[in-house]
Amino acid sequence: MDNLRLAHANAQKGKQRYKEVIHVNEFEPYYLRKLQDMLIDKTFKNSEYRIFELIDKGKQRKIFSLPYFPDRILHHAILQVTEPIWKSILIRNTFQSIKGRGVEDGRKKVVRAIRQKDAKYCLQLDISKFYPSIDNTILKGIIRKKIADENVLWLLDTIIDSTQGVPIGNYLSQYLGNLYLAYFDHWIKEKLKISNYFRYCDDIVLIHPDKDYLQYCFVKIEYYLEKNLKLKIKDNYQVYPISKRRIDFLGFRFDNEKTYLRRRTAKNFKRKVIQFGKGQKDAAKGICSYYGWFKHSDSWPLWNKYIKDFNLIKKSA
Repeated sequence: MDNLRLAHANAQKGKQRYKEVIHVNEFEPYYLRKLQDMLIDKTFKNSEYRIFELIDKGKQRKIFSLPYFPDRILHHAILQVTEPIWKSILIRNTFQSIKGRGVEDGRKKVVRAIRQKDAKYCLQLDISKFYPSIDNTILKGIIRKKIADENVLWLLDTIIDSTQGVPIGNYLSQYLGNLYLAYFDHWIKEKLKISNYFRYCDDIVLIHPDKDYLQYCFVKIEYYLEKNLKLKIKDNYQVYPISKRRIDFLGFRFDNEKTYLRRRTAKNFKRKVIQFGKGQKDAAKGICSYYGWFKHSDSWPLWNKYIKDFNLIKKSA
């Protein structure tokens, strides 16, 4: 019950005004006891998804939404217990949805790697339709490498088998995606001997002094992903010299000397500033959200060009 109370507290952060959250808060002991009984009696069933589509980072994505009770609370309860177990098998250079890591942590590590003398070539690739392509049976097998408790496995199987692939929108989904590639990450580091390997979700970067070896690695990676995980690489993969082209990763563009904002990020920033200038005060929060990106890049001239009075914007936000 302590875990469910903590899950309820964490799941409602930033959502306290939602009607369903207000209702559960009003009758908290009843709903948490009901959820506990579902787990003890194994009567829990994944709720029906509300499915809709939206444009995210220029891509159309199918989003799966679940109700606050019981599903969202339960997902937090699961991760509060399993995260320390799962985190132990993740390599240090994967960054999405892991406490203590993230874009800024990844940026520092990429900068450190790319400024080494032997950082000459980059192999960059991503996986086609990653989350929908995840094989349920393979994912459940990966989970069983670290978890043996039959009750927990029943619960995770119930959630995983609620749809084919891992649904974008579930609180658990990003961590399950990390798990699906966890042993692949170790294979890259330990078998292919790539020390400067980085992954954010399904966006993958390898840095190495030998172009031919990276070509060889690509063939091996393609085979591994198809054979072991039933995944396919997008056709836009490339091996290129870092001296002639910047690495576009984590929202930044990296070269051997400087770090710049991704073009799309810069374009979106300009649009927010223009909206604010036209009197759209709600654009102020959007502008403030870009401050950290500029702070950790060499794109300050762009910031200075468009922002004259940041304090005014902060007050509006």
